[in-house]
Amino acid sequence: MHGRCNLACRYCYLYEGPDRTWRSRPAAAPPGVLERTALRIGEHAAAHGVTALSLVLHGGEPLLAGVDTLARFTGLVRDRTPDDCTVHATVQTNATLLTERRLAVLAGHSIRVGISLDGGLPEHNTLRTDHAGRPSWPAAARGARLIAERHPEAYAGILTVVDPTTDPVEMYESLLALRPPALDLLLPHGNWSAPPPHREGPGTPYGDWLCAVFDRWWQAGRRETRVRLFEECVALLLGLPAVTESLGLAPFDAVVVETDGSIEQVDSLKSCYEGAARTGLDVFRNSFDQALRHPGVAARQAGAASLAAACRACPLLTVCGGGHYAHRYRAGHGFTNPSVYCADLQRFIRHVARRLRLAGASAVRAAPAGSADSPVPAASAVSPVPAAPAASPVPPVLPAPVVPAALEGDVL
Repeated sequence: MHGRCNLACRYCYLYEGPDRTWRSRPAAAPPGVLERTALRIGEHAAAHGVTALSLVLHGGEPLLAGVDTLARFTGLVRDRTPDDCTVHATVQTNATLLTERRLAVLAGHSIRVGISLDGGLPEHNTLRTDHAGRPSWPAAARGARLIAERHPEAYAGILTVVDPTTDPVEMYESLLALRPPALDLLLPHGNWSAPPPHREGPGTPYGDWLCAVFDRWWQAGRRETRVRLFEECVALLLGLPAVTESLGLAPFDAVVVETDGSIEQVDSLKSCYEGAARTGLDVFRNSFDQALRHPGVAARQAGAASLAAACRACPLLTVCGGGHYAHRYRAGHGFTNPSVYCADLQRFIRHVARRLRLAGASAVRAAPAGSADSPVPAASAVSPVPAAPAASPVPPVLPAPVVPAALEGDVL
């Protein structure tokens, strides 16, 4: 929606990374680009019988485009899609420009608001400054509290990039204080040629951090908030489907339209090298079906076949899925590599698997053999995979996890 940002976060992969294509594009998407994009979305939904789609209004800082523009474009997409197709619209913002009026417009047009923060305290957000070097936290905190208090129905949640130098439990609890219905914990974009910070040496700082937050979340006894990475890891370990870029083998299912109408792959690829997300397509000349046939997109539809041999042979394959695509890059070798976070992901997944096994064993001991409350039949040590995920990530009785055989007996 807008290709510029009112902040100058010092770690931003988009503006501080190797890709500079944003400089040659218009700051805001012109009306013609928005009209044509809505048309392309509508034709794609109609051609494939799509009954639900996600429309993410992104940037830069999308609120710089104006909430009325965001509302008009969302309405245009809904008008162009078939009547039986639900458009789930979300705007991802740094929250500094949120006001009561802007939130009322977004909520009135059923546009949910996702917020990007580095934590729930001022000291967590010192790298998130404006172009004059002034801290963004006061305005961002006001925006986050405003939506929690006035428009909770429009609150999508908070996206946070993991910083292993912070206290994990303090960080998590500080975010809880902002009352998000969901959290997205993302690993910083890095790769083998440009490693993420604090990833030197043989340790697993990111995996350790995630394990500590998972334990705090898991042991709460109730779902204080959804944590997508945790819930999807649990689902995958239980043999249930999960859709995330960070884990699993589900095919890539997102495309980006830039402010000039260019159709690109997901913009996290811009952390790898100049033009990594480019397809050469645009909404004026090309359909999204043509984008699906682009070699770069097709490679991400291939599942395990597109992974490195070491990943295909790994017992964690169906859960890890090779990790985030952008994190596999190595200059001169492309993306057919394990994730630069391979050790961290193994540490985290094995830890979650062990928690699931312990929870299942405790439930077995607590229930009389063969009783209605027993999670496993009296004559079996393994329960079938349930038909649907539990309503809570910490149900009172868990089915036995369908963990890879190589994890059985691991103690971490």
